[in-house]
Amino acid sequence: MIARDDILSMEFLKKSIYTGGHKGMRYRLEKSSEEDEQGESKTILLATVWPEPFNYITTPDEQKMSNSFSFDEDGVTDAIAWMNDIYFEKQKDFEEASKNWNTYRMNHIG
Repeated sequence: MIARDDILSMEFLKKSIYTGGHKGMRYRLEKSSEEDEQGESKTILLATVWPEPFNYITTPDEQKMSNSFSFDEDGVTDAIAWMNDIYFEKQKDFEEASKNWNTYRMNHIG
C-alpha cells in the first residue's frame, strides 16, 4: 500500500514530477493545470498509474490511467487513496506486469 510518507513534500511537487512504484504498478504525480467551469486555468495535481515494466514515456497511453486532484495536501492524500484503489482493483494484473518485457515495441522510434 502506498502511504503519504512514500511521496515527497508539496515543495518538491511544486517544482518536479514525482515517480514511484508499488508491486508492479508505477505511478507519477505532477503539477498540471486544467480549465475550470468559468474557463479559467487552475493548478491541479495529476496522478497517473500504469503497469510495469516500462517508464511513463515508453508505456502506451492506453495502458495509463490518470485522475486529477486539488494541488494541496488534501489532493495528495486523495491521489494516494485513488492509486491504492486502482492497485487493489487490478492487483493480479500489476503483480504479473513485470513479465511483459516481450510486449515492448519500438513503434515510437523512427
